[in-house]
Amino acid sequence: MTEERTNPKAEAFFQRAKEWKGEYEALRKIIMENPDLVEEYKWMKPCYTYEGHNVVLIHGFKDYCALLFHKGVLLPDPEHKLIQQTKNVQAARQLRFTSVAQIIEEADMIRDYIKEAVAVEKAGKKIEMKRTEEYDMPEELKAALEADKKLDEAFHNLTPGRQRQYMYTIGQAKRASTRQNRVDKYKPMILQGKGLND
Repeated sequence: MTEERTNPKAEAFFQRAKEWKGEYEALRKIIMENPDLVEEYKWMKPCYTYEGHNVVLIHGFKDYCALLFHKGVLLPDPEHKLIQQTKNVQAARQLRFTSVAQIIEEADMIRDYIKEAVAVEKAGKKIEMKRTEEYDMPEELKAALEADKKLDEAFHNLTPGRQRQYMYTIGQAKRASTRQNRVDKYKPMILQGKGLND
Protein backbone atom coordinates (compact mmCIF):
# COMPACT_ATOMS: atom_id res chain seq x y z
CA MET A 1 0.00 0.00 0.00
CA THR A 2 1.43 3.33 -0.99
CA GLU A 3 1.77 6.03 1.64
CA GLU A 4 -0.03 8.72 -0.38
CA ARG A 5 -3.14 6.56 -0.71
CA THR A 6 -3.42 5.47 2.93
CA ASN A 7 -4.67 7.56 5.83
CA PRO A 8 -3.03 7.76 9.29
CA LYS A 9 -6.40 7.97 11.07
CA ALA A 10 -7.64 4.90 9.20
CA GLU A 11 -4.35 3.18 10.07
CA ALA A 12 -4.98 3.94 13.74
CA PHE A 13 -8.52 2.52 13.39
CA PHE A 14 -7.13 -0.79 12.12
CA GLN A 15 -4.43 -0.87 14.81
CA ARG A 16 -6.87 -0.43 17.69
CA ALA A 17 -9.60 -2.72 16.32
CA LYS A 18 -10.42 -5.58 18.68
CA GLU A 19 -13.40 -7.13 16.91
CA TRP A 20 -13.00 -8.07 13.24
CA LYS A 21 -9.32 -7.04 13.09
CA GLY A 22 -8.30 -9.76 10.62
CA GLU A 23 -11.43 -9.23 8.54
CA TYR A 24 -10.86 -5.47 8.37
CA GLU A 25 -7.27 -5.96 7.23
CA ALA A 26 -8.30 -8.48 4.56
CA LEU A 27 -10.98 -6.10 3.24
CA ARG A 28 -8.58 -3.13 3.28
CA LYS A 29 -6.00 -5.11 1.30
CA ILE A 30 -8.56 -5.95 -1.41
CA ILE A 31 -9.84 -2.36 -1.60
CA MET A 32 -6.34 -0.89 -1.86
CA GLU A 33 -5.60 -3.12 -4.87
CA ASN A 34 -7.83 -0.71 -6.79
CA PRO A 35 -5.52 2.14 -7.91
CA ASP A 36 -8.44 4.59 -8.27
CA LEU A 37 -9.29 4.60 -4.57
CA VAL A 38 -7.81 6.78 -1.83
CA GLU A 39 -8.19 5.90 1.84
CA GLU A 40 -9.80 8.53 4.05
CA TYR A 41 -11.35 8.54 7.51
CA LYS A 42 -14.99 9.65 7.78
CA TRP A 43 -17.76 8.94 10.31
CA MET A 44 -14.98 7.40 12.43
CA LYS A 45 -14.53 4.65 9.81
CA PRO A 46 -12.08 3.96 6.96
CA CYS A 47 -13.75 5.34 3.83
CA TYR A 48 -12.45 4.93 0.29
CA THR A 49 -13.02 7.69 -2.23
CA TYR A 50 -12.63 8.40 -5.92
CA GLU A 51 -11.74 12.05 -6.63
CA GLY A 52 -13.26 13.06 -3.29
CA HIS A 53 -16.48 11.08 -3.77
CA ASN A 54 -17.33 8.35 -1.24
CA VAL A 55 -17.29 4.89 -2.82
CA VAL A 56 -17.03 2.29 -0.05
CA LEU A 57 -16.64 2.24 3.72
CA ILE A 58 -15.51 -0.52 6.12
CA HIS A 59 -17.54 -0.94 9.30
CA GLY A 60 -18.33 -3.55 11.91
CA PHE A 61 -21.31 -4.70 13.93
CA LYS A 62 -21.88 -7.32 16.61
CA ASP A 63 -22.62 -10.18 14.23
CA TYR A 64 -20.76 -9.16 11.08
CA CYS A 65 -18.42 -6.67 9.46
CA ALA A 66 -19.28 -5.07 6.15
CA LEU A 67 -18.36 -3.05 3.13
CA LEU A 68 -20.87 -0.26 2.70
CA PHE A 69 -21.20 0.92 -0.89
CA HIS A 70 -22.50 4.50 -0.85
CA LYS A 71 -24.30 4.10 -4.18
CA GLY A 72 -24.91 0.38 -3.79
CA VAL A 73 -28.44 0.64 -5.13
CA LEU A 74 -26.94 1.48 -8.56
CA LEU A 75 -24.59 -1.52 -8.64
CA PRO A 76 -25.32 -4.61 -10.69
CA ASP A 77 -25.84 -7.39 -8.14
CA PRO A 78 -25.63 -10.69 -10.05
CA GLU A 79 -24.75 -12.59 -6.87
CA HIS A 80 -27.69 -11.04 -4.93
CA LYS A 81 -25.29 -10.28 -2.10
CA LEU A 82 -26.00 -6.59 -1.51
CA ILE A 83 -28.09 -5.92 1.58
CA GLN A 84 -30.25 -2.89 2.38
CA GLN A 85 -29.47 -2.23 6.04
CA THR A 86 -32.94 -0.90 6.89
CA LYS A 87 -35.97 -0.11 4.74
CA ASN A 88 -35.33 3.65 4.92
CA VAL A 89 -31.77 3.44 3.58
CA GLN A 90 -32.15 4.65 0.01
CA ALA A 91 -28.72 4.55 -1.61
CA ALA A 92 -26.23 2.48 0.38
CA ARG A 93 -25.94 -1.31 0.30
CA GLN A 94 -23.76 -3.68 2.33
CA LEU A 95 -21.69 -6.76 1.60
CA ARG A 96 -21.50 -8.65 4.91
CA PHE A 97 -18.79 -10.96 6.22
CA THR A 98 -18.32 -13.12 9.29
CA SER A 99 -14.79 -14.52 8.80
CA VAL A 100 -11.45 -13.97 7.10
CA ALA A 101 -11.96 -17.32 5.32
CA GLN A 102 -15.20 -15.98 3.76
CA ILE A 103 -13.43 -12.81 2.58
CA ILE A 104 -10.60 -14.83 1.01
CA GLU A 105 -13.09 -17.16 -0.67
CA GLU A 106 -15.15 -14.26 -2.03
CA ALA A 107 -12.20 -11.98 -2.87
CA ASP A 108 -12.82 -11.98 -6.65
CA MET A 109 -16.47 -11.17 -6.13
CA ILE A 110 -15.53 -8.32 -3.73
CA ARG A 111 -13.10 -6.92 -6.32
CA ASP A 112 -15.90 -6.95 -8.92
CA TYR A 113 -18.28 -5.00 -6.66
CA ILE A 114 -15.53 -2.46 -5.88
CA LYS A 115 -14.72 -2.10 -9.60
CA GLU A 116 -18.41 -1.53 -10.38
CA ALA A 117 -18.72 1.02 -7.56
CA VAL A 118 -15.75 2.99 -8.95
CA ALA A 119 -17.27 2.81 -12.46
CA VAL A 120 -20.56 4.24 -11.11
CA GLU A 121 -18.62 7.16 -9.59
CA LYS A 122 -16.53 7.72 -12.73
CA ALA A 123 -19.74 7.84 -14.78
CA GLY A 124 -21.12 10.50 -12.41
CA LYS A 125 -24.31 8.53 -11.78
CA LYS A 126 -26.73 10.10 -9.30
CA ILE A 127 -29.42 8.56 -7.12
CA GLU A 128 -32.95 9.87 -7.24
CA MET A 129 -33.72 10.23 -3.54
CA LYS A 130 -37.24 9.92 -2.17
CA ARG A 131 -38.79 13.22 -1.14
CA THR A 132 -39.70 13.68 2.52
CA GLU A 133 -43.44 13.48 1.76
CA GLU A 134 -42.91 10.01 0.28
CA TYR A 135 -41.75 8.64 3.63
CA ASP A 136 -44.16 6.86 5.97
CA MET A 137 -45.23 9.21 8.74
CA PRO A 138 -45.59 7.26 12.02
CA GLU A 139 -49.22 7.42 13.22
CA GLU A 140 -48.18 8.73 16.64
CA LEU A 141 -46.24 11.64 15.13
CA LYS A 142 -49.07 12.38 12.70
CA ALA A 143 -51.60 12.50 15.56
CA ALA A 144 -49.33 14.80 17.61
CA LEU A 145 -48.91 17.20 14.68
CA GLU A 146 -52.65 17.26 13.99
CA ALA A 147 -53.39 17.96 17.66
CA ASP A 148 -50.87 20.76 18.10
CA LYS A 149 -50.72 23.55 15.53
CA LYS A 150 -47.47 24.99 16.91
CA LEU A 151 -45.77 21.59 16.78
CA ASP A 152 -47.03 21.02 13.24
CA GLU A 153 -45.67 24.39 12.10
CA ALA A 154 -42.34 23.80 13.84
CA PHE A 155 -42.01 20.33 12.30
CA HIS A 156 -42.71 21.58 8.78
CA ASN A 157 -40.21 24.44 9.26
CA LEU A 158 -37.43 21.88 9.85
CA THR A 159 -35.20 20.96 6.94
CA PRO A 160 -36.38 17.86 5.02
CA GLY A 161 -33.40 15.92 6.38
CA ARG A 162 -34.36 16.71 9.99
CA GLN A 163 -37.99 15.78 9.33
CA ARG A 164 -36.86 12.42 7.92
CA GLN A 165 -34.63 11.80 10.97
CA TYR A 166 -37.58 12.19 13.32
CA MET A 167 -39.92 10.13 11.14
CA TYR A 168 -37.33 7.36 10.83
CA THR A 169 -36.29 7.26 14.50
CA ILE A 170 -39.87 7.33 15.80
CA GLY A 171 -41.06 4.83 13.18
CA GLN A 172 -38.24 2.36 13.96
CA ALA A 173 -39.83 1.44 17.31
CA LYS A 174 -41.89 -1.74 17.05
CA ARG A 175 -44.27 -0.94 19.91
CA ALA A 176 -46.82 1.88 19.73
CA SER A 177 -46.02 2.89 23.32
CA THR A 178 -42.33 3.31 22.47
CA ARG A 179 -43.19 5.37 19.39
CA GLN A 180 -45.44 7.57 21.55
CA ASN A 181 -42.68 7.98 24.16
CA ARG A 182 -40.32 9.10 21.40
CA VAL A 183 -42.82 11.64 20.11
CA ASP A 184 -43.18 13.05 23.65
CA LYS A 185 -39.41 13.10 24.12
CA TYR A 186 -38.70 14.88 20.81
CA LYS A 187 -41.52 17.47 20.99
CA PRO A 188 -39.39 20.11 22.82
CA MET A 189 -36.55 19.68 20.30
CA ILE A 190 -38.93 20.05 17.34
CA LEU A 191 -40.46 23.18 18.89
CA GLN A 192 -36.95 24.64 19.25
CA GLY A 193 -36.27 23.96 15.55
CA LYS A 194 -33.63 21.38 16.38
CA GLY A 195 -32.78 18.14 14.60
CA LEU A 196 -32.12 14.89 16.42
CA ASN A 197 -28.35 15.40 16.37
CA ASP A 198 -28.23 19.14 17.10
